[in-house]
Amino acid sequence: MKYWNLKKINKSTLEKTGPIPRSITKTFEKFKKEITPNAEVEAIEEFKVARYQTVTSIRYLLFLIISPILLNQISKYFLFSPIVDYLWDKKSPTIFLNISQEERAFSELEKFEEKLYFEQLISGDQKILNSEYNESLIRDKAIELAEQYTQESANAVKNILSDCCSASIFILFVITGKRHLLILKSFLNEVIYGLSDTAKAFLIILFTDMFVGFHSPHGWEVILEVILRHFGLPESRDFIFLFISTFPVVLDTIFKYWIFRYLNRLSPSAVATYRNMNE
Repeated sequence: MKYWNLKKINKSTLEKTGPIPRSITKTFEKFKKEITPNAEVEAIEEFKVARYQTVTSIRYLLFLIISPILLNQISKYFLFSPIVDYLWDKKSPTIFLNISQEERAFSELEKFEEKLYFEQLISGDQKILNSEYNESLIRDKAIELAEQYTQESANAVKNILSDCCSASIFILFVITGKRHLLILKSFLNEVIYGLSDTAKAFLIILFTDMFVGFHSPHGWEVILEVILRHFGLPESRDFIFLFISTFPVVLDTIFKYWIFRYLNRLSPSAVATYRNMNE
């Protein structure tokens, strides 16, 4: 491992912003390097450092993404799943973890009854007069729903345990890999600030419209429902609407602060392009 490379990794990406835009300072530094006698040697050295930075950053990023996911799936299906399934069958807990599951189950059963009655009615099936036949079908459907939501409740417990395990490992990797994290931060800064002004403006508009735009509340609502259902939490409409009315506003404020505090100093032309594209 070449530890000396860390000292040579594009220090400009780690420096604090100044009154002069970074694009101007980088152009001046590039011109200054080109007129030095050993410019060719420095260019080769910078290429080696950039290659090392790129390879190390991609490896570490993939490690941070893949390792927790693999650990999550392995711990869920090979460690927590047998334990939870055994305790769930042994203790025979209630089918539903929250009122939202009950409402969804009752709604599905009610729709099944209405569909059954409608299909028999339009088909002229004489079995519609046989209440025992319908009760048998409804009873089978109720048992099916009970098994389905029992499994969903057990999966929610497994998800909580496995997600906590993978999150702990992810935090441990971040804490113990400060050096690699520093290289990754430098690499990402170089990639982001190395984009053209049009590309920066396009990405800003894309992310702001996606997460804080006028149509984003529907997406946040779906995401929150999936997350709450993933952990077996009640899908409270009040909580969802409160989150949607506050979090995107906070996120929009952060975006604007970043544009004003950092991007406006690093690349004023990108901010001007963003404003023109956003009009």
